[in-house]
Amino acid sequence: MRPKLELLDHALVTRILEEAFALLSSPGVKVGTPAARDLLASGGARIQDGIVHIPEPLVRRALESVPREFFLYDRAGQAAVHYGGDDVHFDPGSSCLNILDADIQQPRPAQAADLQRMVQVTEMLPQYAAQSTAMVCNDVPSEIGDWYRLLVVLWYSNKPIVTGAFSVPTLRTMIALLAADSGGHEALKKKPRAIFDVCPSPPLNWSEFASQNLIELARAGVPAELISMPLAGATAPVTLAGSIVQHAAESLAGITIHQLANPGAPIVWGGAPAIFDMSSGNAPMGAIETAMLDLGCAQIGKSLGLPTHAYLVASDAHLIDAQAGVESGMSALLGALAGINMISGAGMLDFLACHSIEKLVIDAEAIASAQRLLEGVVPRADTLALGMFAQIGLSGDFLKLKETRALFRKEQHFPTSITDRSGDSNTPNLHSRTRQRVRELLENYQRPSIAPEVEEALLAIARREARSVGLEQLPGIAEPEHASAVS
Repeated sequence: MRPKLELLDHALVTRILEEAFALLSSPGVKVGTPAARDLLASGGARIQDGIVHIPEPLVRRALESVPREFFLYDRAGQAAVHYGGDDVHFDPGSSCLNILDADIQQPRPAQAADLQRMVQVTEMLPQYAAQSTAMVCNDVPSEIGDWYRLLVVLWYSNKPIVTGAFSVPTLRTMIALLAADSGGHEALKKKPRAIFDVCPSPPLNWSEFASQNLIELARAGVPAELISMPLAGATAPVTLAGSIVQHAAESLAGITIHQLANPGAPIVWGGAPAIFDMSSGNAPMGAIETAMLDLGCAQIGKSLGLPTHAYLVASDAHLIDAQAGVESGMSALLGALAGINMISGAGMLDFLACHSIEKLVIDAEAIASAQRLLEGVVPRADTLALGMFAQIGLSGDFLKLKETRALFRKEQHFPTSITDRSGDSNTPNLHSRTRQRVRELLENYQRPSIAPEVEEALLAIARREARSVGLEQLPGIAEPEHASAVS
């Protein structure tokens, strides 16, 4: 029996959806791009003074065409991430401005070389089914930052990718990079390598670039992941239930735009809600109420039969300390028990502003424990205990049994050296153990074998776009010898 956690009863789920549908009708939703407004109007929505009033039947029709499951694929074309049901996967958090420098224990602006290292470490950790475009590369012009992060991940990883674009032009470049990596646009559509986060602006506002990105992704057949971000008490109702209503309304509006652009295109019910801390003025991602919002929002998506996502496993601590461990480990476990398909946020500190490669490694330990819990308690023999007692009686010497030798590796999860079970008081502290683990992972990392023609296609796109903003070198990209042939 797999353990499962739900926070909302059936009656509350029904009320939340009823109010979400009502909000879409009145007061309605701001939609920034004329193309999206035209799609909604063609489906029967009413537009007045720039506000779109979406009738429930139109939203219901859109929900009917959303795929209930789909896969992301690795570079070899193997299905690696299943969106749907209660399958659970993890990836690092995305788009941090800073990295925690392990040498000085202080945050600093992230560089392309930092993203390269994080991608390499993530590639070596099986707890992460997917990569993310984890950091803003501050040594790269901001105009091309979106696609540049994706290039670094493609260059150093075989795993699927959770990414996102903050403009329509960079989105198009990113789709071009993915198509080059996959062998063409049709191949990318058939076996998508990446999923794109798309964020409405709270409350009830699909901006010009966000709504246009939904349309572009739908028509390209590249999966979209909705990231509604209600801030309870500030940009959303102060109650958890009220914020979940707003999240549902924003997500339903996004799904409607997306499915009108291309019915049947894959899309995920995701989000990064939080509470507004009235004592500090911050948005704590490690708060228990924030985790409750994530679980509640995901449960609404599941009630509609949709694939789900949430932002968890992050901490508001500034350093890797007890607070970081408590907040990240607790939310990893809660998200897994809720059966959320993709859980983003591992490695993140300081209210999502800072990434840490060392924390990413520590978070993998918590994730591994959560994954073991999901396996549940499984009978592994004809009897549960009678057979073993029949062999040893009351001697208590279970160590000598062949069943013990045969089954202990199936029953027990064995953590890495990050977790100290030695009983030796002279064991190096967590900081030292984690830094050593990172060094080992980087030493054992091997860059993926990428076909030369694929590398050349990626570099051709990158160089063309980089030169348009005056960037002559590609930071963090170790170019192969044959790359000199690329113009």
